[in-house]
Amino acid sequence: MTSNIQYVKMPTSEAMSQYVSEKLNKLADKYGWIINADVFFKLENDPAGNGKICEIELSAPGPKLFAQSKENNFELAAKKTVSELEIQLKKRKAILRSH
Repeated sequence: MTSNIQYVKMPTSEAMSQYVSEKLNKLADKYGWIINADVFFKLENDPAGNGKICEIELSAPGPKLFAQSKENNFELAAKKTVSELEIQLKKRKAILRSH
């Protein structure tokens, strides 16, 4: 699986790139049919403090899988996004298995 990590209108972070890569590699080990992952980190002006956004789009057989979360730090947003994708991957695996 190849990963493409982009930081939109903010400085890049090697630590966040490594953190997300580890999470995605765990998903790739569990679901070997994932082809590609596009990760976007965005910073939004939010008076409540929840302006850190993580979006992940996975390429796999069938339609692309997408998840997004908005939290008060990037680590929590990435963790929540990956867990949402894992739920979608479990559903996709059940569909693939039935055919």
